[in-house]
Amino acid sequence: HVQLVESGGGSVQAGGSLRLSCLYNHRGNCMGWFRQAPGKEREGVASIDSDGETTYTDSEKGRFTISRDNAKNSVYLQMNNLKLDDTAMYFCAASEGYCYSRASLLNSHYTYWGQGTQVTVS
Repeated sequence: HVQLVESGGGSVQAGGSLRLSCLYNHRGNCMGWFRQAPGKEREGVASIDSDGETTYTDSEKGRFTISRDNAKNSVYLQMNNLKLDDTAMYFCAASEGYCYSRASLLNSHYTYWGQGTQVTVS
């Protein structure tokens, strides 16, 4: 049974930072972070391949950093200079396949999902 557990969410003022963590019991080649704001569809934020190659959506590039520690079965999302629009539920996702660049920012690219962690920026 594949499990992904997110943590690190919370409330923060605009301009602040948060670091999200995702602990998994099944290592996917491609790991991704997604978010879903109220009334909106879930959207990709960033992904990281097994070799460390990363992909970001244009709006997050420069503010967010995705990383992974395979020894700790974890993937992280460092979020800096947070904006009101970053308020959302953030989800971790895993794929057996590789990232294939921007394809990895699509929901359909992933098989396994966590339950999410809430980020609120005020």
